[in-house]
Amino acid sequence: MSLKEAAERVAGEFEFDGEGVRKAVKEFLKEMDDGLQKDGTYMSQIPTYVTAVPNGTEKGLYMAVDLGGTNFRVCSINLHGDTTFSLTQSKTKIPKELMTAPTAQELFAFLAKQIEGFLKEHHNEHYEGHIRRHKHKTPNANPATDETEIFNLGFTFSFPVNQIGINRGLLMRWTKGFDIADAVGKDVCALLQTEIDRLHLPVRVAALVNDTVGTLMARSYTSPGKTGTLLGAIFGTGTNGAYVEKLSNVTKLTSNKEADGTYDNSTGEMIVNTEWGSFDNGLEVLPNTPYDVDLDKESVNPGIQMFEKRVSGMFLGEILRRAIVGLLKDKSVSLFGDSDSSVNDLHTTTNIAKDSALFKQWGLDTSFLSLASGDNSAGLKIIRQSLSKELSISSSSLEDAEAVKLIAAAVGRRAARLAAVAIGATVVQSGRLNSMEGKEGGELDERDVVDVGVDGSLVEFYPDFEAMMRGALREVPEIGEAGEKRIRIGIAKDGSGVGAALIALVASKELKVVEEESD
Repeated sequence: MSLKEAAERVAGEFEFDGEGVRKAVKEFLKEMDDGLQKDGTYMSQIPTYVTAVPNGTEKGLYMAVDLGGTNFRVCSINLHGDTTFSLTQSKTKIPKELMTAPTAQELFAFLAKQIEGFLKEHHNEHYEGHIRRHKHKTPNANPATDETEIFNLGFTFSFPVNQIGINRGLLMRWTKGFDIADAVGKDVCALLQTEIDRLHLPVRVAALVNDTVGTLMARSYTSPGKTGTLLGAIFGTGTNGAYVEKLSNVTKLTSNKEADGTYDNSTGEMIVNTEWGSFDNGLEVLPNTPYDVDLDKESVNPGIQMFEKRVSGMFLGEILRRAIVGLLKDKSVSLFGDSDSSVNDLHTTTNIAKDSALFKQWGLDTSFLSLASGDNSAGLKIIRQSLSKELSISSSSLEDAEAVKLIAAAVGRRAARLAAVAIGATVVQSGRLNSMEGKEGGELDERDVVDVGVDGSLVEFYPDFEAMMRGALREVPEIGEAGEKRIRIGIAKDGSGVGAALIALVASKELKVVEEESD
């Protein structure tokens, strides 16, 4: 068997055809429904208590903070009301000792101090005015005046929480090197608000924010036209999506005993955080190669996040590495193993260093897939240079590079088509394409568009990722060619900044509605 034939065989293992796409969409819809009804399902379908999306006309100055890992970011966002915004931000590294502090108070007091420092530097007049009013508050002071001076803040908290209200969430466990036992089970918004109040800052923690929900909100504010965005999706290091669901479908809301039930139900909708990385953990419909099996077995969380392990940037490089090693072990073909220099177009023999990253778990970064798939240079020079630099494989032949490119493209194409399953199922679930019935061949207007916001390195940098997704979307019967044309996919940037601010805006309105209803 020639090297080309062997590479085609390996690439064929990653084939995910139209029938596979259709079966996966059907299963995705089933698991979405399961997650809306009860907890403990593969897809968590977490209610966010956010019941409206922006349309680009919103105005005002809002704040956002992001505790995503070892850094803490503070932003203020000025929404101009014309789909544009300006953003001011600062970033601070969390001291290592605070990541494992004896009490939560120590960490959250540090976070509040960063907010105070930000206000002093960027909004000092506002800050000083509030402090003066607080010191000289009279019994007859107008609380409404003081209220207008309060910044509503969106808190992006990238750790597992059980969200029980728009600004309430109980920490389930720490990840990313944090370990403060005292905080587990507590409301992280309340912990931050307590320390903010201790410093008398003009800030209210109005919303707890998931980064995917932030992506949806940011896209809805900045998207062209007046159609609200349906879905915010991340295809980067990890993958997840949040979408607008009919409130009547979120039946498990009524069975969550810890939920406070305070949300505005006037819109009849709620944004749901799918946590779709765990779609089909039971492997009923997901494609499964020996490379996927081995990767999962040797991962830190075997048996879970099975969709994410086939789609996201964290894993694609490792899947490709294992596929290349598998081909390398096939003694019937010669990959990176010229018998003599005459069969190598460089007139030298290929050599793999003994300590090559090719033989180490996670030794190949996913960025290599983008590079390989997009290499149209003469003699695939870019791939061959990268093989030498990244994997210590010197003097690889053109045939070697062609084999690597073929397999890399197959891994990326499968990821894009799987990504289309998540987008396609969400579009079908929404029913928004039904409004086009009877309009075949007619003119599309803005109301016929289904807007999707995406973020992440794969959709931004992987060659033709969107085109491959669209190819798969056309193969879903409920979408087809006419429906695919109606799906507008646009990059949504800075969900943890402007998205969090927009959620704070919506939350402040919702809390006002709820307070008025309870009066």
